[in-house]
Amino acid sequence: MKILVLNSGSSSLKYQLFDMPNEHALCSGLVDRIGLEQSTITHKTFIDDTETKHEIAIAIPDHESALIKVTELLRDAFMGVISENGEIEAIGHRVVHGGEEFASTTLITDEVKAKIKALFTLAPLHNPPNHLGITVAERIFPNAKQVAVFDTAFHQTMPPLAYRFAIPKTMYTDLGIRAYGFHGTSHQYVSKKANEYLNNPKAKIITIHLGNGCSMTAIDSGKSMDTSMGLGPMGGLVMGTRAGDIDPSIIFHLIKERNYQPQEVNDLLNKKSGLLGLSGLSDMRDVKKAITEGNPDAKLAYELYAYRIQKYIGAFSAVLKGLDAIVFTAGVGENDADMREAVCKDMDFFGIQLDVPLNRRDSKNIREINLPNSKVKVLVIPTNEELEIGQQTFELIKI
Repeated sequence: MKILVLNSGSSSLKYQLFDMPNEHALCSGLVDRIGLEQSTITHKTFIDDTETKHEIAIAIPDHESALIKVTELLRDAFMGVISENGEIEAIGHRVVHGGEEFASTTLITDEVKAKIKALFTLAPLHNPPNHLGITVAERIFPNAKQVAVFDTAFHQTMPPLAYRFAIPKTMYTDLGIRAYGFHGTSHQYVSKKANEYLNNPKAKIITIHLGNGCSMTAIDSGKSMDTSMGLGPMGGLVMGTRAGDIDPSIIFHLIKERNYQPQEVNDLLNKKSGLLGLSGLSDMRDVKKAITEGNPDAKLAYELYAYRIQKYIGAFSAVLKGLDAIVFTAGVGENDADMREAVCKDMDFFGIQLDVPLNRRDSKNIREINLPNSKVKVLVIPTNEELEIGQQTFELIKI
């Protein structure tokens, strides 16, 4: 069974085509800068264990044009992997926010689409392009089953102690204001891999997803018990451009005393804060380069980023009442040995002891980077959100 996975962003479209249930990726790609003068498509095929990469510069005015171009590439005589659209039996869509409506992977109907649309206010940057991707896919692949996999679904196992805020109850019952959590497919995927590696389905694990967006999750026996992001994907850790946790008084001070408009505050905390706000640089690689050049702001940004992660390790260890492993994943988590070292520094009293030379060895596989006598395992596990979406889509429709 061939399953296409789509991750539709505001100006991008990521995709992977899987042959299930053997989980073989036939191709993957990214359409970037949709709607701008010059779009780019990176298309990779994986045939007989050989990767072939194609890069195309082309004008892509909208998401429908992007998906049409993707289907052309999928069927292309030289770089394609299927002969006709009908070979694709299902499409798994990443949908960021499922609210309380969706606690599991769901077959998409008109009613489901309407509920995803009703959640636009909770995820205004993500749910609209996710919804658009579904609408476009339905037109281009009318015979394929459309499936929604929600970032928030994995966190629906959190208890009220974790997801409720200490505000009037009606804010929750009438307006749905609570912590939902995000990056659920990533946290779920790497925690399953960690349990398999540890040979312990009841392991207590903290997963640390570090990319441009960052979040952590406390997981007990494969279930999310608490997570760092809340109502939206702004809270918790320091991120590329997002502030993470701040004193709410700052918002009202800016509005009342400094005459900021609410949208200006939102833009400030979402797009101008985090690493960017602290150092003027949003990419961790640029921050590290600036540190080597003696930039004190970059050094503070890097240390604060690690400090916040350490705080959450402490908090989530208390939530779990014990700890078997911590897992680093995503772009920074998988590739930045210095950050892993900074997070694990002076954490011996938590039972976390890093093997520094082992930490610096590169590998694309699951690896253990702790000292032999470390009570807590320190793992690096490459995430694969698209595969997780493909797996969940297959499990839903295979009957």
